[in-house]
Amino acid sequence: MSGDAGVDVGGLGQTDGHAAAGQHGQHGDASLAHLLGRAATVEERVRDLVARRRAVDPQPDDPFRGLYLSDDAVDRLLAGPRPGPAPGLAADARTAAVERAADEAERAGDRLRLRGLVRRFGLSPLDVDLLLVALVCDLDARFEQLFGYLNDDVTRRRPATAVALELCGADLASAHARARLTHGPLVTGGLLAVEDPDRPFPGRALRVPDRVVEHLLGHDAPDAALAPVLVAPPDVRWGEAGPLARALDRGVTLTYLREGSTGSARVLAVQALRALGRDAVVVDLHALAAEPDAHVLARSAAREARLRGAGLVAGPVEAVATRPRLLAALVCDPEPLLLVGRGAWDPGWTTRPPLLLTVPASTTDERSTMWLRALGAGSQPTEGGEGTDDIGGSGGSGGGAGPSRGARTARHEAAAGIDDATVEAATLQFRLRPEQVARAAASALAQARVEPDGQVTAEHLRAGARAENGSALDGLARRIEPAVGWADLVLPRAPLIALREVALRARHRERVLGDWSMRPGGGRGHGVAALFAGDSGTGKTMSAEVVAHELGLDLYVVDLATVVDKYIGETEKNLERIFGAAAGVNGVLLFDEADAIFGRRSEVRDSHDRYANIESAYLLQRMESFDGLAILATNLRANIDEAFTRRLDVLVDFPLPDAEHRRALWDRCLGALVPRDPDVDLDFVAGAFELAGGAIRSSAVTAAYLAADDGGTVRMTHVISAVEHEYRKLGRLCLPGEFGRYWSMLQPTGA
Repeated sequence: MSGDAGVDVGGLGQTDGHAAAGQHGQHGDASLAHLLGRAATVEERVRDLVARRRAVDPQPDDPFRGLYLSDDAVDRLLAGPRPGPAPGLAADARTAAVERAADEAERAGDRLRLRGLVRRFGLSPLDVDLLLVALVCDLDARFEQLFGYLNDDVTRRRPATAVALELCGADLASAHARARLTHGPLVTGGLLAVEDPDRPFPGRALRVPDRVVEHLLGHDAPDAALAPVLVAPPDVRWGEAGPLARALDRGVTLTYLREGSTGSARVLAVQALRALGRDAVVVDLHALAAEPDAHVLARSAAREARLRGAGLVAGPVEAVATRPRLLAALVCDPEPLLLVGRGAWDPGWTTRPPLLLTVPASTTDERSTMWLRALGAGSQPTEGGEGTDDIGGSGGSGGGAGPSRGARTARHEAAAGIDDATVEAATLQFRLRPEQVARAAASALAQARVEPDGQVTAEHLRAGARAENGSALDGLARRIEPAVGWADLVLPRAPLIALREVALRARHRERVLGDWSMRPGGGRGHGVAALFAGDSGTGKTMSAEVVAHELGLDLYVVDLATVVDKYIGETEKNLERIFGAAAGVNGVLLFDEADAIFGRRSEVRDSHDRYANIESAYLLQRMESFDGLAILATNLRANIDEAFTRRLDVLVDFPLPDAEHRRALWDRCLGALVPRDPDVDLDFVAGAFELAGGAIRSSAVTAAYLAADDGGTVRMTHVISAVEHEYRKLGRLCLPGEFGRYWSMLQPTGA
C-alpha cells in the first residue's frame, strides 16, 4: 500500500487557477479552471496527510495492509490517540491563489459554477472543503487508491468522514464540524451523501451525487431519475406575467397560482421566470405522487432548481394535498417555488404563507390569437427567420428561441389556405388552456400532412382540439364519434330550430357567459343545458349526435348503470366523478333516460324520500356550475323536476313523425346503397304504419337482412314482413285493415 502513497497525482496539481485553466480550460472555461484549481489544493492536503501517516506507520510496506490488524498496529492504537489535524490547511497559499484568479474571472463576466453553488446553497468554507474532498475521486481515479490507504481499508475507495474532516483541518470531536455532515446544507441540499449509516460515524463514506458532479463540470441536463416527473416548460406566450415577475424579483420564494378553467398558471409562471432571465424546472405532481420514491424525487427536483438557479413550477397541488411533507421537500430557497392548482389554498400545506395569485381564464379572442400564431396563419416569417411567432418548440430550456426557420416556413405553407374567420369558427367552441391550444394546433398541422395538398382545414383543427380530450370520461360514459349531420335529421321545423339554438349557444357560450359576463355571480358555470323530450325512437340520441357533429365534439352517453346506486350518497359520488371528468373534456354529455336521476322531488314521508331529495338538490347545484354542454333526454318530460327545467337553456320537444316525415324516414333509412325493387311502395308504408323514427330504422334493417337472404334486392314483401316483425316487438296487433292489400304477403307466416 505504501506504493500507492507515492503515486504522483500531479494531474490536478497546478500551481494556481491560471495554470489549471491553461491545461483544462484552454477554451476559456473559467468555471472548470476554478474547480480543478480548488481540487488541486485537496491533492496537496492528501499528500501531506499521507506523509504524516507514513511517518508513524510501523509497517509501511506490508502488502496485506488494510486487510488485518497486526499486534504492532493494536499496540500503536492503544499507546495513544492518532495525531490531530495539521493547522492552517484551510487557508493555504494555493487556495488563496485559486480564489484570486476566480475573482478576476467573475469580474470579467464568467460564471463560476462552484461559487454559484456556494451562494445558492449557503455553503460555508468548511462545506466547500468537504465537498471538494468527496469530489476528487470523481475527477481522478487514482484518488480511490489513496483514500483506500488513508481509510486503512483497501475495499473502501471513497473518503471516510474522519479522513475528510482531517483533510479539512476540522476535529472529529467538533460538534460544529460533525453537524455539517449530518444536517448541514451539503446534506439537506442533496450535494453530498453520507453513506453506510450502519457504520460508526467516523467510518461512513462521503459521495457526491453524479448530477452534482455533472453540473460542476458544465453539464446542464436534468437528473435522469427525474425523467418520469419532469415536463417540458410550455413555450407559449399568454397573459400578463409582469406582476408575478415583479414579486419574484423582490424576493418572493413561495407562490400559489390558482388557475381558471381555460387559463394556465404553468404558462404564466414560466413566462415570469423567463422575464427575469431564469430557467424553469416543471414537475407534474400527479406523476410525482405515483412514484414509490416520491420524497427522494421531490428533493432531487428542488436540488435541480437550485443547481441551475431556476424556478421550480409544480402542479397540480391537489395531487399531493394530503402529503404536506412532499410539498416541503420541493422547497428550493433561495430559488422560487411556484405551486399550481385549481382549488383554494390550504394553510396546512406549508409552514409559511405563500403569495396567493388568481390566474384568469383566457378569453375567446386570446385563444383565437393563439390558434393563429400556433398555425402560423397570423404572421409571416421575416427574412432573418425570426418571425413573430410566440408559440414554438424550443423545449423551454432557456428564453424560448422558437421553432427553426424551416419549421416556421412549413407551418405557414400548411396554413396558407385557411383564413382567420375559418380558424375562429372551427375552434370557438373548444375550451382549451394556452398550452393545449399549442398542442392542438401542432396536431392539426400533423393531420394536414396526410392530405394531398397538405393544407389545414377546419376538420383538422377540430380533430386537433379533440385530441386534447383525456380518457377520464371513457370509463364513465360511452364515447360516440358523430357520423351524422343536419341532412340526416327528419324533423319538423320547430325542433330543428331549437336544436340549432343548442349548437349556437354551445359555440358562443364563452363569449356571452365569459367575456360578456351574462351569467354573473353565484358560482355559475359557462355551460349549456338542454332537455330533449319525446317518445322512444323520435330521434333524441341522433339529434344529440348531430349537435356534437356540428360543433366538432365527441358525444358521451352516460350509462345510468354506472350512476344510480342503492346506497345513500353513492349516486352523488358517481355523478361528481362524471361531471369532474367531463370538466376537462370538450364534448357533449348526454344523460339518456334522464328522469331516472333528474326526477321530481317528492314529499318527505320517510328517510328514503329525504335522501332522494338531497340527491336532487345536489344535482341542481352541480348542473348550474357545470362548464360543458349537457343534454338530458327523457321519454317523460312531466317527470323532470321544475327546478331543473328552470335551469335549462333550451327545451326541445320531439313529436312522433307524421306521414310526410315517415316517408322521408323510410327513404333515408333504406338508403341509396341497398338495391330496391320498383314495387316498394313507400307512400303506402308511411301512410299506413304509424311508427317512430327508431322503429322505422329497425324495420329497414330487418328488410335489408331479409333481402340479403332472398336475391339481394329489397321488395315490398320484405318491407311488410319487417313491419310485422317490428309490430310484434312493440306488442302491437297486426290487423288486416292496417296492412291493406299487402295483408296476403303475411299469410305464410302471419295470421
